[in-house]
Amino acid sequence: MDNTTIMALCGKGGVGKTSVSALMVKLLSRKNGRRILAIDADPAVGLATALGLTVRKTVDDIRRGLITDIQKGTPEDKRAMAKRLDYELLEALESGDGFSLLAIGRSEDEGCFCKVNNLLKQIIADLADKFDIVLIDGEAGVEQINRRVMKTVDHLVLVSDTSAKGVGVANTIAHVATDNRAVNFTSMGLILNRVRNVDEVNDIRTRTALDIYGWVFEDDLIHDFDFKGKTLTGMPDTSLSLGAVAGVLEKLNLLS
Repeated sequence: MDNTTIMALCGKGGVGKTSVSALMVKLLSRKNGRRILAIDADPAVGLATALGLTVRKTVDDIRRGLITDIQKGTPEDKRAMAKRLDYELLEALESGDGFSLLAIGRSEDEGCFCKVNNLLKQIIADLADKFDIVLIDGEAGVEQINRRVMKTVDHLVLVSDTSAKGVGVANTIAHVATDNRAVNFTSMGLILNRVRNVDEVNDIRTRTALDIYGWVFEDDLIHDFDFKGKTLTGMPDTSLSLGAVAGVLEKLNLLS
């Protein structure tokens, strides 16, 4: 994936990670000719909703269907299995305005179907190779990205609100990612969400060693969009939140 940039967003539940992801997709998909893949790795499939897409089939649906056939004794060699999974993953891609979306779905069942899981992970990596930028909206931890999507990302972006608990979770994820090498990454940093004033940012700087990529001020417009069920791709260009997220992408050289 030498020509593909992969970015994964992680953070404590409820900190606004999916909203930030959706705004990033909106901005990244504006450049004509650039192929964008959004991977919704949260079982709640929140990114699809924020982007205004309906998911018809998840990766987990595909996996379960294959495992059911295996348990029934339906013979399928590795080559045929790979061909089937490749076809079904392409079918599961949802098309948005300038981007595609793939939903991972629920976590794996107990019990090991390592052959299926590893093959799916490889096919997802092969699929990602066909895009210029891949954005993964993940769960709280990085292990899920490694186990279910891909081992290596370019940018590991942690998202937190200004709560001590949110920042603590971000620091823990950073510790796990660094010390345990749960995911290989080139850069790692923090986006602060729902910030009320710059003093909060300066205070958090004293409580984290993470590079703060940027911050998004508390935004009534996002709350209004969420409350009314509007898709965040419809956020106006004058939105301060959109501008803040654009600043982060510029820092990562993803809007050039």
